[in-house]
Amino acid sequence: MKKGLVVYKIYRALSYSVSPLIRLHLRWRRLLGLEHPWRWPERLGHPSEPRRPGPLLWFHAVSLGEGMIAIPVIKHCIRKMPHLNVLMTITTISAFEVLSKSLPSEIILQFSPVDTPTSIHSFLGYWKPNAIVLMESELWPNLIMDASRNGIPLALLNARMSEKSFKLWSGSLVLPLISLMLSKFSLIVPLSTEQGIRFQLLKAPPNIINFSGDLKYVIEDFGVNESGRNNIDNLKLQLTQRQVWMASSIHRGEEEIILGVHFALMKQQPNIMTIIVPRHLQQGREIARKLEKEGQNVVLRSQCEKFKPGTNIYVVDTFGELRHLYTLTPIAVIGGSLLPGFSGHNISEAAAAGCAVLTGCHVGHFSHIVLEMQRSNPLSVLQVSGKLELEKALIELFTNAALREARRRAAKEAISSLSCGIVENIWNLLNFHIFSRLPAGESKSLRL
Repeated sequence: MKKGLVVYKIYRALSYSVSPLIRLHLRWRRLLGLEHPWRWPERLGHPSEPRRPGPLLWFHAVSLGEGMIAIPVIKHCIRKMPHLNVLMTITTISAFEVLSKSLPSEIILQFSPVDTPTSIHSFLGYWKPNAIVLMESELWPNLIMDASRNGIPLALLNARMSEKSFKLWSGSLVLPLISLMLSKFSLIVPLSTEQGIRFQLLKAPPNIINFSGDLKYVIEDFGVNESGRNNIDNLKLQLTQRQVWMASSIHRGEEEIILGVHFALMKQQPNIMTIIVPRHLQQGREIARKLEKEGQNVVLRSQCEKFKPGTNIYVVDTFGELRHLYTLTPIAVIGGSLLPGFSGHNISEAAAAGCAVLTGCHVGHFSHIVLEMQRSNPLSVLQVSGKLELEKALIELFTNAALREARRRAAKEAISSLSCGIVENIWNLLNFHIFSRLPAGESKSLRL
């Protein structure tokens, strides 16, 4: 523990010394459009909204994915504790743009502070959270140690540690630091048994590790506004007589595989419509420009154009619509899995929408979701290796309606079964390990 304190003090001194550079870096990111144009000071711990009176629970997530899986838990906490204030912080602009339109009005949304002593001190001093819930892998030394010094209980939900991060934290130099940080938590809820073992190997206290199931199984239906619903309905009408499939969360390099499969399918299914949803917006526009130069008839979602005669590729270059777009297609291929070096993406949204789900073999920490769904029903997820296997699988799904419907039904039933009870389990763990152990003056408002 003493060695951990020494390493932490070194980290704290270094993070303090580079604070001016971090401020300059944030300004540079703002110029590049990577930070919010006028809310970027929140990243330095400067709030833009008032702190409401009463107990406050702080949920912190990095990006949109982590933010989305936190929302069912947040809503459940608010239902159980109506007088609770909830602060949610995120890091990315994409998460802010989507969540600012989707979150209930009672949830305060801010950008998260960078992990420098001054920013964390300013943030905690203003918001004074009664408890902090971190999502997945947000392990920041200054945040965790300052929260502990201020007597603020900490929980880590859907906790995960990638193989690369695990090797880094297991090193002799930083292992004492991560062990010290994990000892400050009151609750760690790993997303799988394998992840739980990793946290134990990093010397997290065994009594704080509890399991509930992966929150990625739980799909919160935010709905869409009237304009968005009309837009989706119009797309459905245009796709009525088409053979549709979607390739979602596609990374650079994977578009070559998807387009190769698309052109092969066109030879057998001239009525095909391929929907491509790249992981990054700019990538989608690049794909569209390239296809247009090659004489292909492609439509970009951001242009709000209707399909022209001969349109057979639809490229989505907008944020936060994926779960609604899945309702347009009976078949979904999940990217980030077709080439080595990536780590897959969440297949739950496609399954919940009733898609026949296909994925590549490189699924990283999402492998447990694939395995659990296949154990629940072998037809729920199909893994393919390479372009030829993907092409063959899609042809079979397009030509065999009974198989396609069986896979769609299996995926939806599997994810429904796996998601059952997870949020309630997490609420019970939070209530026991966090809310019920707060000091009397604070816990009175938080207890049931």
